[in-house]
Amino acid sequence: MEKESIILDGGTLTGPQVVRVARKGITVSIAQNAIASMALARETVESTLKSDTPTYGINTGFGALSTTRISHEKLADLQLNIIRSHAAGVGEPLADEVVRGMMLLLAASLCRGHSGSRPIVAQTIVEMLNANVTPIVPSRGSVGASGDLAPLAHLALVLCGEGKANLGDKVMPGKAAMTAAGITPIIPAEKEGLALLNGTHLMASIAALALADIAMICEAAVVATAMSIDAAKGTSTCLDDRIHVVRGQSGQQTVAASIREHLRGSTILTSHSEDDPRVQDPYSFRCSPQVLGAAIEAIARVTGTISAELGAVTDNPLVFPADNEIISGGNFHGMPLAIAMDELRISLCHIAGIADRRLEWILSARCIHNDLHSFLTYDAGVESGLMIVQYTTAACCAEMRTLSMPASVSNISTSAGIEDYNSMGATSALMLRQSINLCRSVIAAEILVGCDALDHHRPLKSGDAVELMYSKVREVVPVRSCDRPPSDDIFAIEQLLR
Repeated sequence: MEKESIILDGGTLTGPQVVRVARKGITVSIAQNAIASMALARETVESTLKSDTPTYGINTGFGALSTTRISHEKLADLQLNIIRSHAAGVGEPLADEVVRGMMLLLAASLCRGHSGSRPIVAQTIVEMLNANVTPIVPSRGSVGASGDLAPLAHLALVLCGEGKANLGDKVMPGKAAMTAAGITPIIPAEKEGLALLNGTHLMASIAALALADIAMICEAAVVATAMSIDAAKGTSTCLDDRIHVVRGQSGQQTVAASIREHLRGSTILTSHSEDDPRVQDPYSFRCSPQVLGAAIEAIARVTGTISAELGAVTDNPLVFPADNEIISGGNFHGMPLAIAMDELRISLCHIAGIADRRLEWILSARCIHNDLHSFLTYDAGVESGLMIVQYTTAACCAEMRTLSMPASVSNISTSAGIEDYNSMGATSALMLRQSINLCRSVIAAEILVGCDALDHHRPLKSGDAVELMYSKVREVVPVRSCDRPPSDDIFAIEQLLR
């Protein structure tokens, strides 16, 4: 069987492609047409070098120093110096998967032939990806506007044989890692240092990986909702399609239909269909299609923004060989991604928040017409059951609320005021990764509580899809018959949701 690979041909990458390279180590190659495009753009840069026209980043300084002309004999120093000087990141290193995503997106952007770098630059990045040479990149330092400058500078240092890198699971100097992998570092030529640093590749990498994680969480959240309805012996009348059709919200209709399907065949639903004194369930059950549907619709909307970025050129200045022009602009600005990731964090808050409310309702045993004991104990008082699981979800939701503060609305000016409106998209991205982990924990906790509640309802069964989730959980989490630490159980379910 031919080994799977991804070919960079100047086209748009997909989210799944980024995930497979970043997490699965799928090999990457560059198409001949992309090599030709890069070579053509390079010719335009070379012709500009022969003229006396000041061109940003090629024969001028950077940022607030853009009015400083650079002599021809110092142009090579200019490119390496920008990489070294901009590698000012701090904090814990980014996860390898994020850095690998950055590398892929950087190489893909260069391959679109508007950055003016030599083909060897993109080719060397691809060699690093395939040899599992991953630069160590501090997580803090980007304001998400003039590209993810500091993180990309740390990436570029290794490309140039400097900095530090992981070779597989070994940490070593960048030059040693490149040598061990048989890769020759580059010496950046004119425009190439800037091309390596200008771009939204950190933000876009995190966003692409986040969408894959969020898709899994959303799917699990809908199943968890169905499970909780049966765990609480709630009613399914709120899922009637007629209710949702007259609202006209497509996300709401989709979620209601999914929950109905997940509960199909439930004998728990039919067991209390008559003589149940309850008229309505709490909002967290009854309005779950409205809340989850709104969150999932918001996620779907921003998916288009993130997908567009995976096919973008976010360098500056940009080279247009057909017109023999190099034009300065602002495609490096991360505001589209910053706002998108702000909205994703808000959506995740609602997915987790309503799950916490359902979980608390079940554990409280306030479910009238239900036979559950408080906190799903077997010996109330002597045992606390799953009482503290809800404390944990409350803590997660509180942290997610804090993380939901939009990063994009708080500007700090940089570079002596010439870069005076920044997106803070990298901050938004890092907060998003935290929110995803917290949301996953909350949904895992709801599933844990739901599975234990189903055990109390036996021999009654839930719907087929819910029982499938139950069986997957019971493969990694044994039935609980007495108090034990729930932490490991929550963690085991989290792994199922990845």
